[in-house]
Amino acid sequence: MIPMQTANHPKQVERRVQRATHGLLSLTHPNKELFHRQRALLRSAIPAGFPSPADDYVEQRISLDKHLIQHRESTFFMRVAGDSMRGIGIFDGDLLVVDRALPATHGCVIIAVLDGEFTVKQLLHTPNGQILRAAHPDYSDQHIKPEQEFSIWGVVNWNIHKI
Repeated sequence: MIPMQTANHPKQVERRVQRATHGLLSLTHPNKELFHRQRALLRSAIPAGFPSPADDYVEQRISLDKHLIQHRESTFFMRVAGDSMRGIGIFDGDLLVVDRALPATHGCVIIAVLDGEFTVKQLLHTPNGQILRAAHPDYSDQHIKPEQEFSIWGVVNWNIHKI
């Protein structure tokens, strides 16, 4: 743990307060302009246990686009409606990052079009065909029948939800 430094000089205090009120890291006075351009990445990881003082330094700027989007031209954001996937942490109102260029493999979460309707489900490949599986006990598996219109629209690779 890095010991907290105390600033005795008024200019040092002013700079620290200015950084807190105008920087991205302030929870009470966030800089929305900076937030929309880049996100700050702290030098150290944030412990999930007992609270400890955070570093007062920013290591670098982080762009969420670089971390969330692998294929820029084929990536879309979709809003979830419903609770069929809550068992794996996808909730009503969440924002999904969907990449249409990724291959849909066994067990991945996909956006499917089934009989003209969009749905988000887990894709399973079985000897008897493809299954769309919900992550909620109230929803049964959907076995894809040959007479159904079915296509895989994209692969979900990120889920964003408010805590």
